Amino acid sequence: MMILKNSSMSRRTMLRGLGASLALPWLDAMTPAVRAAATKGAPVRMAVLYMPNGLREDLWRPSGEGRDFELSHLLNPLADFKNDLLVPTNLWNQGSKAAEGHYVKTSGFLTCTTINRTLGVDLNANGVSMDQVAAQAAGHKTPIPSLELAIDPVTTGVDRNVGYTRVYGSHIAWSSPTAPLARETNPRAVYERMFRAAQPDLNAVKLDRRLLDLVLEDARGLRRQLGANDRQRIDEYLEGVRSLEKRLTRASSPKKDRWQPRVPLDPDAARAGLPDSHLEHVRLMMDMMVWAFQTDTTRISTFMYGNSVSNKNFRFLEGVTGGHHSISHHENKEDKLEEYRRINLWHVEQYAYMLGRMKNIREGERSLLDNSMIMFGAGLRDGNKHSNVDLPIVVAGSGGGRLATGQHRVYSENTPLANLFVSMLDAFGTPVPRFADSTGPLQGALA
Repeated sequence: MMILKNSSMSRRTMLRGLGASLALPWLDAMTPAVRAAATKGAPVRMAVLYMPNGLREDLWRPSGEGRDFELSHLLNPLADFKNDLLVPTNLWNQGSKAAEGHYVKTSGFLTCTTINRTLGVDLNANGVSMDQVAAQAAGHKTPIPSLELAIDPVTTGVDRNVGYTRVYGSHIAWSSPTAPLARETNPRAVYERMFRAAQPDLNAVKLDRRLLDLVLEDARGLRRQLGANDRQRIDEYLEGVRSLEKRLTRASSPKKDRWQPRVPLDPDAARAGLPDSHLEHVRLMMDMMVWAFQTDTTRISTFMYGNSVSNKNFRFLEGVTGGHHSISHHENKEDKLEEYRRINLWHVEQYAYMLGRMKNIREGERSLLDNSMIMFGAGLRDGNKHSNVDLPIVVAGSGGGRLATGQHRVYSENTPLANLFVSMLDAFGTPVPRFADSTGPLQGALA
């Protein structure tokens, strides 16, 4: 059996089948090829996970500073990743300082600018989002420059209470001041998009078999040429993809005992195939991001747990009786504060789920998480106050050793959030001298 010499496999090697292709995970056989390309180890990935409606501000801030700190109640689900975290306190987004409660703080979250007030389609965020600054500089290196995911469809109409189109509440990624990027909400569509990312003609073949079946023959041939460690890695990877396919099939299969209208009742009927379970929907989207990063199909992604003013019903959580946005306006009532806490904790737990997945994927001497920066945060602090100061932000992963993790940094009040973005763009390998209202990189954030 011929074993591949380390120098013979490109990082861009793909498994191919009729009308489909599948990127490979990081393999030992790729390492010399990467060195020859003058890169150092695996590529850096970056994601932003956005949570709407703020959180219980009294339960967020860790105690202690620097490396001598203890996680707060809401951050406790991240205990296994404490050394992987950078928790910055006292960051604010000056651009979102407006009387309006949500929309400015959502669409301006990654641009750090003030969006234009409008009731119609003439959207303007007055800036490019941080993730797209990175994508415009480095997106050409991957089949998909950036991946924008969400749970809720775009909200339309006008919020007459504040005088903004609700579309603003559905976007954090802006490729230009007037161009918010479309988000994908259907996990199956994301899966198929990634499978066909390297195919120039997406309509060349109508697939009637599972996509993985189309590339298995190529996988078997490649497997015979690999060393023992890489063979095991390929087997685990393909098993994971197969498991993901089965979950998607279950999630999108019509339930036999569910009534179905003979004709669509509303535009949302086109979203058939979405998981019934909010938990499964969120985790499938997170699995898609992990898979996209593992295969280097993209290195940049954003994910919105919900749109601005999302009133997602969280009755599936024990002790919660209503919708997210309504509960966030707690008026300091003990019962609502407790429900708010449970919803906040659930969101952090899903973040921990994604970090755990990434921590268990090895890339040479590091993990996928080590080679990434996964930011979790909200555009406002307390949902009742709509405050844009001391934003709840945490970043996991050191970006290949470029971020100084394992610390809680307490900054002077009203330190620009944009300073963190300057540091993350530097760590990602797309440095900028300035971003929005930044005053420089975030002190102590870079290793």
